[in-house]
Formats: sequence, structure tokens, C-alpha cells
Amino acid sequence: MKKVCIVGASGKLGRYMVQHSLDRGYEVVGVCREKSAVKLDRFKGRITIIPGATNNREVIRKAVEGCDAVLTVLVPWGIQQYSSGTAQAVLDYARTGARLIFSCGWHITRDGQDVYSRTFKLILKAAEWIGRTLHAVEIDDQVEACRRIFSSSTRWTVVRGSGLEEGESQGLPVWSRHVGDPILASNITRRVDFALFMVAAIDNDELIHEAPAIVGCRTPSALAFKADHLQR
Repeated sequence: MKKVCIVGASGKLGRYMVQHSLDRGYEVVGVCREKSAVKLDRFKGRITIIPGATNNREVIRKAVEGCDAVLTVLVPWGIQQYSSGTAQAVLDYARTGARLIFSCGWHITRDGQDVYSRTFKLILKAAEWIGRTLHAVEIDDQVEACRRIFSSSTRWTVVRGSGLEEGESQGLPVWSRHVGDPILASNITRRVDFALFMVAAIDNDELIHEAPAIVGCRTPSALAFKADHLQR
């Protein structure tokens, strides 16, 4: 039986990852802030919960011990290096050979070849300004977190999510290496399916050292891409 640690387990994405992991028969360890642990009550008796800040190195060290995979939600909360602190602790303490899978947004680029729309750039700039002004969000720290991950020799994957929506699962999302590729144009994924992609990546060695940008498999752009390839 695989043992999986989910860092950020109490969030919407985290809870979906917990459920997908349990559905696969995995032993699950969840990390979340103490005040948020109540959100995991429906999993009581089925998972181990380690409460604490996810950028607390001692919390992460304890949580990832003996785990075959660590799924981490990189959140840019506050002005305290939350994302980079969390990522570094996971990189430092996960066992050698463990699958390390991180989630972030499309704004992260690995090779600088992603193409963003003018609207996307304006929204990102506004979010960065508001975040710094209110001391609520630190988007640049997500960039730093991913820089550290990309330079690591661990078995990492960084899953870059599009816009998210709730709803029943449509199946495993499709992906591409670069934002701006036609298959990603719809820019929407069911949150439950984002979580599914994260959990499925545990056993997909083709995603090691990749930063897949994902989109829902039934979105217009994904279906159009599939139809185009079937005609060739």
C-alpha cells in the first residue's frame, strides 16, 4: 500500500486529493492549519492529520516520513515565504525516490516559452499589487518556490492549473508543456479533476521533471484538438 502525504489537505483541492487517494487504497497523511482541521472531519478514522503551518519545517518533516509520494498545494498566503518555505521543507525531508507533486497556477513558467494573453497579464499584475498592498498574497514567492523545485534532482512534477470550477468529474484533464498552446485555450478545469491529475501523476513517470499545464478533457479546446488529430 502506498503512503501519501497531502500538504494543504483541508482546502478544496486538498480534500478532493484526499478522496481520490483513499479511493485508490492509499494510506493518507494530511497536513493543514490547526483551525482548518475540522474541514477534514468526514475523513475521521481514515486518515492521519498533522496540524500546523505547512511552511513549518518540523511539521513537514514529521508528515512526510516514510511517504511514497507528497502532494503539495503551493499557496501564496501572507508575506512570509509560505510557498517557498513549504516547497523547500518538502524537498529537504521527503525520502529519496519519493514522488513529489506540486500544484500552482498557469503564471509559473519553466522555460519562458509560455504565451499569456494581455488580459491574463493585467489580472496577474493587479493580483500582485493588491497582494503586496494588503500583505495578503505573495505571488512572487510561488515563482521562487517553483524555481527551487525545477532545480531539484528529486522526482518532481509541477501541475499548473487553469481556471477552476466545481462540478462532477469529467475525467483526467489533458495537458501541454506551454500555456498558449491551442489545446489549453478553454482555460477551465473541474477542481475535482485537477485533484485527479495530481493523484494520477504519482504513477505516471512520464511526468517526472515536467510542468504540465492542464485543462478539462471535455472543454471545447480539448475536444477540438482531439478531433483535429483524429482527422490527420
